[in-house]
Amino acid sequence: MSFQLATTLLASEADPVSHLVDKQLGDSPVMLSMVTMVVCAALVCYLLARAARAISTGPVSMGNKRYLPATKFGATIEVMILYLRDQMLTPVMGERLAKKYDGFLLSLFFFILMLNIVGLIPFIEVQEFIYFLRGLPFSMAEHQTNAIFGGAATASISVTAGLAIVTFVVVQVQGLRELGVKGWLEHLCGGADIVHGSVFLWLIVPIIFVVEFVGLFVKPAALAIRLFANMVAGHTLLLTLTMFGTMALKAGLGMFAVSSITVVSGVGAVLITFLEVFVALLQAFIFMFLSSVFISLMAHEEHADGHAEGAPAH
Repeated sequence: MSFQLATTLLASEADPVSHLVDKQLGDSPVMLSMVTMVVCAALVCYLLARAARAISTGPVSMGNKRYLPATKFGATIEVMILYLRDQMLTPVMGERLAKKYDGFLLSLFFFILMLNIVGLIPFIEVQEFIYFLRGLPFSMAEHQTNAIFGGAATASISVTAGLAIVTFVVVQVQGLRELGVKGWLEHLCGGADIVHGSVFLWLIVPIIFVVEFVGLFVKPAALAIRLFANMVAGHTLLLTLTMFGTMALKAGLGMFAVSSITVVSGVGAVLITFLEVFVALLQAFIFMFLSSVFISLMAHEEHADGHAEGAPAH
């Protein structure tokens, strides 16, 4: 019994990646990542709604304090939003596009951040341990789990691909709205200057079109793979560290050696967890930032003209 307990607590499966594989909820076709995404989406809506109420301007009777956030959580969210909007989105997209898409991009950021943070908390292991204490079976088929929530949803390529597809649709809708069908096709051919330029430039139009057309799908694919790969790598390292104690126990080492290895690997896991929190924030930011870049690229002709008009005369 003590060995099984140690096995459960220390995540001792032979393959740490098996903890990251998306699983079905029992015999149902529902995947664990689906439930996690729905719960995280609801949690993000709830937390942002609370922050919005805390940030909103209070009654006149409060004086100047009416402009201050009512809670520290609201102040933190306000600082994050203002920084991302004013220092990241507006310089990249321009004020007009930033106002149009900051709601989508910031929602994307907070949603991915919530998924990443939830993935760092061992909800599945806690649920399995509760099943173990109650004497209920927790070892199911490889593709199934009796946990009802948790797991690293962004460590599933289907989840990150779904997020990338949403971004892809938004980018293409922006391009068609901004440029029209004719302008969108010209964009794929290198721009109006090349299409309507010298006849000799037409020789490179097919090459540019192929590159740009492939790029339409490579960009969202890069978003999905980048987020997926970074989350899988971090979680795999963390799970591998937590396995060292049980591996030493299985190897028949003495209790002193097992305890020492467990303490060292535990300290290393804690340090890696702090790094993973930073990576969770960074990857959510990168996904949002690159999405804003891809959206702004579909209006690059307008930005180019705007820069030209606003440029000082020499």
